[in-house]
Amino acid sequence: MQALRRYLPRPRDERCELCGAALPGGHTHLLDVRTRRLNCACEPCSVLFAHRGASSLRRVGRRVRRLRDFQMTAAEWEALRIPIGLAFFVRSSAESRVLALYPGPAGATESLLPLDAWREIAGRNPVLSEIEPDVEALLVNRIRANSDHYLVPIDRCYELAGIIRTHWRGFAGGEEAWREIETFFARLDEADCA
Repeated sequence: MQALRRYLPRPRDERCELCGAALPGGHTHLLDVRTRRLNCACEPCSVLFAHRGASSLRRVGRRVRRLRDFQMTAAEWEALRIPIGLAFFVRSSAESRVLALYPGPAGATESLLPLDAWREIAGRNPVLSEIEPDVEALLVNRIRANSDHYLVPIDRCYELAGIIRTHWRGFAGGEEAWREIETFFARLDEADCA
């Protein structure tokens, strides 16, 4: 058995994708707004991209806020044509529009967002104008009789997509997947209180 272990891939330490420095857990990310790719970054490197400039990289913040007064009816949700009860909405500066994505076993999938339905929701929820383009999103959870809305960093949305992709089994997901999803939202609620 010991002889076989040397052929297994070793866990690699996460490193800053700009300078190569070792990264702690909970490190910051940079988003490339053209490709929507997240890059791991150390704090000194991420500070360089805190403000919008000529670079396509943007620093992803850490603000998590549960939007308890958010208004969206079931009919409005249906009009958005999201096939599941989870989605995130982000304003893309590269595409000059709001993108609707939903997490699933294949990762984050873009939905074709009907702009009329979105305008009505945005008109009643001025908090949406506070969301920083590209790096923050409205995360909607309408599963299991919940109707929760959060303002979150975009990396949290992709974390949720990764959880579903990793743990989903079969058609309905399985107990482990649903437990992981519930744990994810419990952590969001804790972060909102912090």
